[in-house]
Amino acid sequence: MPVIKGLEWTFNTVYKKYDKWRPTYVEKLYEDLFAYKEINSLSKVVEVGIGTGQATIPIVDTGCSITAVEYGDELSKYTKQKFSNYKNLNVVNAKFEDFVCTDNSLDLIYSASAFHWIPEEIGYTKAFNLLKSGGVFARFANHPFKDKGRLGMHEALQRVYSVYMPGELGDKEYSEENAKNRAEIAKKYGFIEIDYKMYHRTRTFTSDEYILLLGTYSDHIAIHEDKRKKFFSEIKNAIDELGGIITIYDTIDLQLARKP
Repeated sequence: MPVIKGLEWTFNTVYKKYDKWRPTYVEKLYEDLFAYKEINSLSKVVEVGIGTGQATIPIVDTGCSITAVEYGDELSKYTKQKFSNYKNLNVVNAKFEDFVCTDNSLDLIYSASAFHWIPEEIGYTKAFNLLKSGGVFARFANHPFKDKGRLGMHEALQRVYSVYMPGELGDKEYSEENAKNRAEIAKKYGFIEIDYKMYHRTRTFTSDEYILLLGTYSDHIAIHEDKRKKFFSEIKNAIDELGGIITIYDTIDLQLARKP
C-alpha cells in the first residue's frame, strides 16, 4: 500500500492491534543478514522504527547492545515493557532524524517496514555517518499482494475500495526490479557491496481477522471513523460472500549495504 507522508502518528493509536496482527519476518532473512554481517555480544546496533518488535527478537537474541528508536510515545512505552527482560535492549522515543548518537560507532543499523517514513537524504546520510567502517545498513519490508487463489476476491475488494479509497488496491506485485532499485539507493550515499534478497510466503485470515489487520494500516486508520466502519463492513461482507477466508501473498525484500 502506498506511503502517505504525515501519517506516522497513526500507529501510535493502535499499538496493541499492531502487535497482534502485523507479521514478523522469515528466518531466512536473518540468516542472510548474519551471513553478510556477523552480529554478536560485542556489536552495537540501532533499529529504526521498532514498532512493537516484529523484527527485533532474532537481532536482540544475538546478545548485541541494541538501541531501538521509535517515534510513537505509546509504541515506545508498550515495546519497552514487552522487551523488559532483555537488558541489552534500550528503547528511545525519538525520530531517527533527531536521534543523538556518536558518528562511526555502530556495527549495524536496520529498519523493518519503517525507513520509508524518513526523508531519503536525511536517513541514508545519517545511517552512513553513524556506522563504523565495515558497518552495515539493512533495510527490509513486507509487501502484501492480492489473493491469487480465490476467483473474484480481488475484483470484489476493488469494487469496495473504488468507493472509499479509489486507486488504493493495486494490481502490481512487488517485483525484483523494485527490490533492486531500492537497494541501489544506498550507492548514492557512499555505501558499497550493495546486495538484495527476496522471500515469499502466504498468510490466511478470516474476514474478521482481515478487518483487524486493515485497522493497523496508516492510511486506513486516518479515515474518519464512521466512514471507516462502513468501509470495513463492506470488505467483510465481500470476503464472506466468497467463503469467509482471504489469503495474502507476501513478498519480503532485504537490502544490504556496507560502509567502506
